[in-house]
Amino acid sequence: MTNLAAAADHRRDEPRTGVLLLRCPDAPGIVAAVAGFIAERGGNIVDAQQHTDRSSNQFFQRLVIELDDLDVAPEDLPSAFAPVADALDMTVEFHRTDRPLRVAILASRQEHCLIDLLHRYRAGELPMDPVLVASNHPEAGELTSWFDVPFHHVPIGAEGRDAQEAHLEELLVEADTELVVLARYMQVLSPGFCDRWAGRCINIHHSFLPAFAGSDPYRQAHARGVKVIGATAHYVTAELDAGPIIAQDVGRVTHRDTVEDFVRRGRELEVTVLASAVAAHLEHRIIVAGDRTIVFS
Repeated sequence: MTNLAAAADHRRDEPRTGVLLLRCPDAPGIVAAVAGFIAERGGNIVDAQQHTDRSSNQFFQRLVIELDDLDVAPEDLPSAFAPVADALDMTVEFHRTDRPLRVAILASRQEHCLIDLLHRYRAGELPMDPVLVASNHPEAGELTSWFDVPFHHVPIGAEGRDAQEAHLEELLVEADTELVVLARYMQVLSPGFCDRWAGRCINIHHSFLPAFAGSDPYRQAHARGVKVIGATAHYVTAELDAGPIIAQDVGRVTHRDTVEDFVRRGRELEVTVLASAVAAHLEHRIIVAGDRTIVFS
């Protein structure tokens, strides 16, 4: 039995749970009102985290709730909760946790992030259902076949980039994709694509932007003698590399490091930061608040 299958069997023995993500103007009594509603409907809160942003006077909360003893069907919970939410001017998201999200991974020639995500999936570390991998280059096909994930080679042909993106999006829709991960996918997506997949598309890049843009940022950074390199994972928006940040990390470098050392260290940071961001989305730990995110632990 694989680690993934063993983890699935273990989850079947546990109570079914769901996640409530809540956002509203801060006011006294919010926690009591929410907890009271859940208790009245027979629910049990097994994890609760909250945050108040004083600058915007916004309250954020993530609750994990056992569903088996609720007196309402899980799919009807948001409508049953609506009177409480309306009274508090609250935005509500409800997610079941007994089914992994359907994830599509887009890649190009650099495969380190793709390999890491598929390895973590195979090891049972990421609760996702990888429905496809697509690339504008064919090299990743053999790799994804080893993980038993469907692969699609979607090159930019004579019809141009718009046609290639349209074909790509058709594949995503046909696969009922719920999350798109750009695992070093080196193509700029159109504003329309970004808008349609807002909050459902995660990208990873080095953290030199905007100082060292272009095709060879590590060489530029090395020439300038930078002392810290990093990686950023964020939701994709029409403004390139400017979406709400989910996860970041940095590593120190010195004058002794070569450009190749910078690149290697950058790859190491990219895989860990991207995996962290994807896990946060899959586990429903993120609330997007304008240009920012609230990421619960």
